[in-house]
Amino acid sequence: LSDCLACDNCMTSEEGARVFQQNQKELFHVLNLNKKCDTSKHKVLAVSICPQSLPYFAAKFNLSVNDAAKRLCGFLKSLGVHYVFDTTIAADFSILESQREFVQRYQRRNQEEHALPMFASACPG
Repeated sequence: LSDCLACDNCMTSEEGARVFQQNQKELFHVLNLNKKCDTSKHKVLAVSICPQSLPYFAAKFNLSVNDAAKRLCGFLKSLGVHYVFDTTIAADFSILESQREFVQRYQRRNQEEHALPMFASACPG
């Protein structure tokens, strides 16, 4: 989230509250609580990794993207994270949906004044 521009264009106030909870301090707070309490009282921690972040880690540590993904996943699990999800499939669906919308708008460009231009964005934050 440190790379997020905090423009708030992608979120409602409810999502904003959730994003506020997703920070390094809160993550380590929950990890420490989980270490101290009974496993039945643990908070389940899930981390999502966007496809845009993996090449950065790979280049920084001189690894292939697949090795970077495996090591990052292993590191997070060693900290106490329960689930690590790759959001590549979500990004793929986003691209397909944007493509579908563009084709529809392009086909309507002569009938509707505001069919084009179409602006699209996908924020990994």
